[in-house]
Amino acid sequence: MVKLRSSHKAANWQLGFIIVCQSQVHRCMDFNVQKTQQVPTSNEAIVLPHDKKAQIEGAVRTILEALGENPNRESLLKTPDRVARMLAEITQGMHMDPADQITCQFHEPDAGVVLVKDIPFSSTCEHHLLPFNGLAHVAYLPEHGRITGLSKLARVVEVASKRLQVQERMTAEIAAAIQSKLSPQGVFVMLEAEHSCMVLRGIKKPGSRTITMDSRGIYKTDSIARRELLDLITSR
Repeated sequence: MVKLRSSHKAANWQLGFIIVCQSQVHRCMDFNVQKTQQVPTSNEAIVLPHDKKAQIEGAVRTILEALGENPNRESLLKTPDRVARMLAEITQGMHMDPADQITCQFHEPDAGVVLVKDIPFSSTCEHHLLPFNGLAHVAYLPEHGRITGLSKLARVVEVASKRLQVQERMTAEIAAAIQSKLSPQGVFVMLEAEHSCMVLRGIKKPGSRTITMDSRGIYKTDSIARRELLDLITSR
């Protein structure tokens, strides 16, 4: 009898756990009306249409020839193909809306400020087609307890970074995506990055970092609230 009672309790506990999990999933799915395109994982290949890939490969061969190189040299034979596949990967977010990455919402009445900091990113400067790499810090203050999954904020950053960019616009695009989907009391986005165009060419200043910020709502009007966030971001 003891074993039966114990197994009965275990079954009830498991059933209750499943019901809670299902309710959480449904709360998320209620807001996920349309299936959105998400950034592929690092193991998924980005496939270009054949004609577009051939066009890029031809352009790369032309550049190599203009530089005085021989595109048919053994080490360069596959370079056009490699460059085409690389460009497809680093610009995969060009035709995606960062806001679409926020696919679910939850309601937590007592939720306070949400800050995800030190999100690594790598983007491509549209001026010289060179990379800039750094960290994104993303925060928002929920309105009426409306929050989203933490990973969604990282996905917004990822999509905004995977296109030809300037850091100032990328900062604004991340803030706008969160504002449009969650309508929070405030949004704060800060990016800090090192730009290859300032390291490999021109002024050649390795170690210099560029910081951009976008403040909206309460974080634009309330300097104390903004200062609180900056303190949290800069504390290591």
